[in-house]
Amino acid sequence: MPTKTQPTIKFDKKNLDNKTLLSLYKNMLKPRLIEEKMLILLRQGKISKWFSGIGQEAISVGVTMALKDSEYILPMHRNLGVFTTREIPLKRLFCQWQGKASGFTNGRDRSFHFGTQDYNIVGMISHLGPQLGVADGIALANKLQKKKAVTAVFSGEGGTSEGDFHEALNVASVWQLPVIFCIENNGYGLSTPTSEQYNCKHIADRAKGYGMEGFILDGNNILEVYQKLSKLAESIRKRPRPILIEFKTFRMRGHEEASGTKYVPQELMAEWGTKDPLLNFKEFLINEGILGESYAQTLETEIKSEIDIALKEAYAEPEIIPNQQKELDDVYAPFNYQETHAKGESKTIRLVDAISDGLRQSMKKHDDLVIMGQDVAEYGGVFKITDGFLEQFGKDRIRNTPICESSIVEVGMGLSISGIKNVVEMQFADFVSSGFNPIVNYLAKSHYRWGQKADVVVRMPCGAGVAAGPFHSQTNEAWFTKTPGLKVIYPAFPYDAKGLLCTAINDPNPVLFFEHKALYRSIKQEVPQDYYTLPLGKASLLKEGNEISIITYGAGVHWALETLNSHSDINADLIDLRSLQPLDKEAILNSVKKTGKAIILQEDSLFGGIASDISAMIMEDCFEQLDAPVKRVASLETPIPFISALENQYLAKGKFEDELLKLINY
Repeated sequence: MPTKTQPTIKFDKKNLDNKTLLSLYKNMLKPRLIEEKMLILLRQGKISKWFSGIGQEAISVGVTMALKDSEYILPMHRNLGVFTTREIPLKRLFCQWQGKASGFTNGRDRSFHFGTQDYNIVGMISHLGPQLGVADGIALANKLQKKKAVTAVFSGEGGTSEGDFHEALNVASVWQLPVIFCIENNGYGLSTPTSEQYNCKHIADRAKGYGMEGFILDGNNILEVYQKLSKLAESIRKRPRPILIEFKTFRMRGHEEASGTKYVPQELMAEWGTKDPLLNFKEFLINEGILGESYAQTLETEIKSEIDIALKEAYAEPEIIPNQQKELDDVYAPFNYQETHAKGESKTIRLVDAISDGLRQSMKKHDDLVIMGQDVAEYGGVFKITDGFLEQFGKDRIRNTPICESSIVEVGMGLSISGIKNVVEMQFADFVSSGFNPIVNYLAKSHYRWGQKADVVVRMPCGAGVAAGPFHSQTNEAWFTKTPGLKVIYPAFPYDAKGLLCTAINDPNPVLFFEHKALYRSIKQEVPQDYYTLPLGKASLLKEGNEISIITYGAGVHWALETLNSHSDINADLIDLRSLQPLDKEAILNSVKKTGKAIILQEDSLFGGIASDISAMIMEDCFEQLDAPVKRVASLETPIPFISALENQYLAKGKFEDELLKLINY
């Protein structure tokens, strides 16, 4: 009788039955066999890139089997076992990797950069950190909806160096969110070893600093992973809280296949080669009499056949035929705007009051709408827009946040994935730079990539004229108007602000809602007291004339009105854009074709601002009707100064009148 080979890894099956043990083995075997096939296809040039998870299957499979199918998992690019254990049809996976229509992204993104609500999986983006905060948002939704559910999110040890890691763990701890942070420590971030990645013995040691439990597990031991995760998941369902787990494992292939592994000492590769999670577990099962050699061979044959059949079906699917209109249509989630007309009495209120009313009435209309931001609860926000909201709607829905713009935007995305609308307040629009990545790379691209709406409104108190200096006075709308997938709204009057904000909240797409601080308490208007909406993408014609077209928005509208009031002889169209993305091109072009002259006024500095794009559009579409060059008027090409004399010099307001008169007399 031959001597049995003893596994290097020590397994303890405890009370697990044979069916579960075999299921664990089969679920590890499938991604391994798929990967081996993909490596062949890569060498044949039939797929473009591959990030191998060979040697790390126990983590993906153990975590996935420990969770319920209804619970969300946010995997990385080495977690094929998550997708296969959730039993995603292999044809769809192969179509995804080949860029076919039956994949998950219509050929728009590759490998594991996708999500699927059908299987409660939310894939990564190349910027590794954001999905940690998105997991927080999904976990928050579970808590708000009183679901006894766990969310698991993956990252590598390299991803823990990003600020998003700190922010996400801090938020999860402060809010006691039911989320498991799964860190796969596989030795290298591309070629950077852990000794150059962090300066502590174990990543799990960081848990204490965040006020949460931390565990270190052998990531190659499928039984240790599955048993511990099952126990922790059940505990979290009963008592919601975050947990940090560090899985010790190793990457046996390159970061991706083209990068190779020459930077890894061979003795280290050999050592970890003896700890192969699949081969060790197979030996254990055979030695225990649970897995027979013939059945093991049968399993392998069946899976290989399944792979070959699915590949054949994927190859047979036709290549995607580019359709420009479809590409444009899929940038935004469909929104069937339904206008709600104002009823009842109106009241003269300030811009700040109109925004507050719009938020309050939207909170009533959408009974799960969540508002998040620094100091928005008890304090009512620094501009007192949410004053009294906490008492009316409760702490679950009016949420003070730590100072972590990036993570809170990501939480907003997670809430949206779970079907909950939300409003994120940037205390000042300037601070959005700390949350820039998830806005332009996650919120903006999610619907185009895999059909997931980002139902998030980001409120942006902005603008100069209040002596607040370089870090509290920017009007930075141009950072976002050029990003497909975002909508950008910028009202100048209380009536517009309320109606547009209500619509923005109804819209399932991400909206940047700019609110000029200098207008908050200086501009008053008759505003209906009841709820109403206004359409996005429609400009407002404030004055009509045939001599010149003045195109502006925000504070620029009031500067233009002041100038026209001082020059009653000027016969001008005055267009308040209100919406910068979508832009009312028809209103602009029709006006310019009528008047023959156009001046565009913006508060932002000149170069790269939206005035430049509007000017180019006018030149392209109205050239033959123009009687003069299109004029742009903007603020100085400097940061925004503090002292009033310098701020007044900086602002475009001081030069608009002269430029307007010059253009009229051209």
